[in-house]
Amino acid sequence: MTSPHPVKSDPERVLRLPAEFPNKRIWWVLFLFALCLLGLFLVSVAVLFARGPGVWGNNIPVGWGFPIANYVWWLGIGHAGTLISAMLLLVGREWRNSLNRFAEAMTLFAVTCAGLYPILHLGRPWRFYWMAPYPSTMEVWPQFKSPLTWDFFAVLTYLIVSVLFWYIGIVPDLAGARDRATTRRWAIFFGLGALGWRGSAQHWQRWQRAYRVTAAIAVPLVVSVHSEISLLFAAGPVPGWNSSVFPPYFVMGAAFSGFAVVSMLAVWLRAMLGLKTLVTERHLDMLGILLLATGLLTAYGYLAEAWTAAWAGGRELQTLLDRFAGPYAWSYWGAVLANFGPLQLLWWKRWRTTPLVLFAIGTSAAVGMWCERYMLVVSSLYHDWLESSEGLFHATFWDWSLYAGTIGLFFTLFLLFVRFLPVISVFEIEEARHE
Repeated sequence: MTSPHPVKSDPERVLRLPAEFPNKRIWWVLFLFALCLLGLFLVSVAVLFARGPGVWGNNIPVGWGFPIANYVWWLGIGHAGTLISAMLLLVGREWRNSLNRFAEAMTLFAVTCAGLYPILHLGRPWRFYWMAPYPSTMEVWPQFKSPLTWDFFAVLTYLIVSVLFWYIGIVPDLAGARDRATTRRWAIFFGLGALGWRGSAQHWQRWQRAYRVTAAIAVPLVVSVHSEISLLFAAGPVPGWNSSVFPPYFVMGAAFSGFAVVSMLAVWLRAMLGLKTLVTERHLDMLGILLLATGLLTAYGYLAEAWTAAWAGGRELQTLLDRFAGPYAWSYWGAVLANFGPLQLLWWKRWRTTPLVLFAIGTSAAVGMWCERYMLVVSSLYHDWLESSEGLFHATFWDWSLYAGTIGLFFTLFLLFVRFLPVISVFEIEEARHE
């Protein structure tokens, strides 16, 4: 005797998640908490616009504080999604299919949070378009030799390519959700996003070409964007920043923090949405391996930076020793311990495949990488070449509130994505199974 309610396959269930969402109460609790943080973000921005950047702790000599440290931190988190999706697509690793969709969404939201900081940091954020090379009546152009101008182009290009890559990838699943919709409103919602997709051979041929070309463009952007950001530091005469290891050091640190957040999201979605048969222990194991590998490469960057400073001597060595035992030593040792202490558990598969352990290690790495960004910015700027111009940096309430607000913005966007769109690439999983 057949059941009147046949059991849906896992891919089928993913496509029906928006209409048949489980654990709605938990989602609402998380969403309301995220909205509270988003409200804090809006209040912080309103105060900033009304009173100016003086509400932050930025001052002479620390002209860069929380805004730039958080900018680099958020942008680093946004790198793992492209690495997981685009690079593994090009090399044909099918295990990416259960992770790429929400990792790409994480990239979009993290880059959005990062991109807001330089605009707010301008003091006159409504003039941000002055960084773009538009034809003005006075023929005033940006300084193309400046890393600040490179930053504008690099981040904007990365955001545009990431949006295109994510959207191209989700079109077939939007069409699948449209065809399985049980109500007209869901059919219209998904149908508008599917752009008339009917799954014809011509559609698939053009889709495959566009998807792979966009992936091929996205992979070098991962390296170029954070390498360019490192030059914002390394191109100046500030002690503690004059290191040729910065470009690869920043790229590996970005991947490390990104994989940490992807691991946290994978464990959370696996539990909340009941995706244990799609996000399996093998996926957790691979995430743990990637987290360990990028963490060790980041540790090599720490050692290379210390070695360079020790050989250079003078002010470089003094800055290194100051990071060890100065007023901001907590940020240096916090980065070292949080990044590389719990990470050592990932040498064993038992811990890599334990969800709570992987989540805790990912959280520790995310916190450690924030400490590192703070340490790089503040510990090199608070003392200038003259002893008379030294001054400690003290973050204000509005520094912290804006940072917490961007976390709220990130989770608000991510929770909306989880609620209304397919969180896993269903058609790629089905394709791999048929092959």
